[in-house]
Amino acid sequence: MSLPGGIRIRIVLVLVGIVAGALGTAYMIVVPSLERRLVDARLDELEKLAGPLARTLSDDRLLWQERVEGFAVSTNTRVVAFDVLSQNRPALVSQADSQLRDSWDVARDRVALAALASGRVERGRALYGTVHYANVAVPVPLGNDAVVLFLAPLTDSLATVRLVRERLLLATAFALVLALVLGLTAAGMLSHRLLRLETAAERIAGGDFSAPIVDHGNDEIGELARTFDAMRVQLAQLDNARKEFVANASHELRTPLFSIGGFLELLADEELDEATRRGFIETMQGQVQRLAKLSTDLLDLSRVDAGQLSVVHEPVDLGSVVHVLAGEIDHLATSSGHALRVEVEDDVWCLGDDARILQLGRALATNAITHTPPGTTVTLRARRRGDRAQLVVEDDGPGIPPSQRDAVFSRFYRVEGGMASGSGLGLAIARELARLMRGNVTLESVGQPTVFVVDLPAEPVPEGAKAFSRENGTRRTERVGGS
Repeated sequence: MSLPGGIRIRIVLVLVGIVAGALGTAYMIVVPSLERRLVDARLDELEKLAGPLARTLSDDRLLWQERVEGFAVSTNTRVVAFDVLSQNRPALVSQADSQLRDSWDVARDRVALAALASGRVERGRALYGTVHYANVAVPVPLGNDAVVLFLAPLTDSLATVRLVRERLLLATAFALVLALVLGLTAAGMLSHRLLRLETAAERIAGGDFSAPIVDHGNDEIGELARTFDAMRVQLAQLDNARKEFVANASHELRTPLFSIGGFLELLADEELDEATRRGFIETMQGQVQRLAKLSTDLLDLSRVDAGQLSVVHEPVDLGSVVHVLAGEIDHLATSSGHALRVEVEDDVWCLGDDARILQLGRALATNAITHTPPGTTVTLRARRRGDRAQLVVEDDGPGIPPSQRDAVFSRFYRVEGGMASGSGLGLAIARELARLMRGNVTLESVGQPTVFVVDLPAEPVPEGAKAFSRENGTRRTERVGGS
């Protein structure tokens, strides 16, 4: 038995992948957006202060250093004032720096050159050494023109971004570990439930149907377990029916065979008078018919399973079929002490196979006679209900217990009690035959009387068929046999 480790690994990988993907997407969206917003906010703030201050720069370049230092204090930035050397090929030279140092690091600042070229305020971000700056350059029209560059370090803003990035990475790592633990736990529980189903399936495959399959979950696995348990119950019933059928078939075969063998020995070894010999032969003929019926039932059942049982669809006079059926079983009803009654409405025609209809009617009528005590009346009816034609077999015997109503059409099933006999195939085959003729066989009664109805598609009366009606009226009632 192999553990469903593959499912566990897939569940864990999927869960970890979902968490990693979600947090990775959040990281890619949040961190750059936060950094951009903080930098833009610093540039907006700096641009609002830098424009008015830069335009107060005087023509006297000797005063620029003092003014630049004042600008730096006001804006809390580094401020550099550039004089313009050339307009055709933009070139700047530092005239004042608030940090009182050589301004070589910003001599080619792209924001300042852009402001010189465009003649308007420009802004951007620059990296000098290891420090990022938010730069705002303001052009000032003084003589040969000038450009004032404001450089605000982004250390605080980027520190906030870095803190958020670290927290997100830490949260991602924690979430991945948590997803891994929860995934392993959930996958372990899931695989345990699947393992129990696998064990139960192997037990059922081995022929053990005793232990129920229990799973209290309300998810798909719980539904699967309940379906498995229903299958177990059905297989157990089928297995019990199979065992009973083997025992019944063995009995059904052995009894007539032993009987025929015994009579043959008597016929061969004893000098018998003609009447006794004829009685033995008639008894053997009855046993042969019993064997023939069993073999026919088994053959029909095998054809049903193979999809080879065929029927024809042609107009059938259901009343005539009922009369033929009554003639066939009259001797059986008389010998068993049953009263046989026939009720036939005129012009009841159906679409089907007359031989197969007679076969399933025979199965229902024989079943009624066999499973009811002497003195019971068995009624055969042919009637029409709307666009359906019905063959009805009714008896006033003890009835079928409600607990067995759903099982009487199962294969190999025999009603419990002293009247049970036969192979248990008759009703199952009758229902299959009716379905092949686009009909059905149903048990309509609860308790007494027992009423089986063969429901078939009705067919209009063929042209000229009415001429053969034996009586005028809507119903013909006959008592064929009795006790």
